[in-house]
Amino acid sequence: MKLRTAIFVVALIGAPSIAFAQTTQQGARDGAAAGGAVGGPVGAAVGGAVGGAVGLGLEIPNAVIGAITGANRPSVVYDRQIVVGEPLPSQVEIYEVPGHAEYRYAHINNKRYVVESRSRRVVRVID
Repeated sequence: MKLRTAIFVVALIGAPSIAFAQTTQQGARDGAAAGGAVGGPVGAAVGGAVGGAVGLGLEIPNAVIGAITGANRPSVVYDRQIVVGEPLPSQVEIYEVPGHAEYRYAHINNKRYVVESRSRRVVRVID
């Protein structure tokens, strides 16, 4: 009986961890890529950890992603690096996400970026 209870407790604790891992994978990948570009291997390690933590705290609804990927806005060329966690410059046009006032998006260099409406901070890259 104790073994069965222990297995149940481990499964109960582990299940949310698996769900969190799926939502933080993109954040960790994006953070590692950005950190590696700026600070080499150490930057990649730090960026991955920070990106994973940000992804853990922010899960963007699938409806937002669907609205953005289904939108037909032209991609603009921008010659600077876009970094998750950093705000977009004011000269970059951002578009509304219908039904989700807290998010906007930009279509830059053939990638779509999910942006917080108030701060213009990039929260996710959609390839």
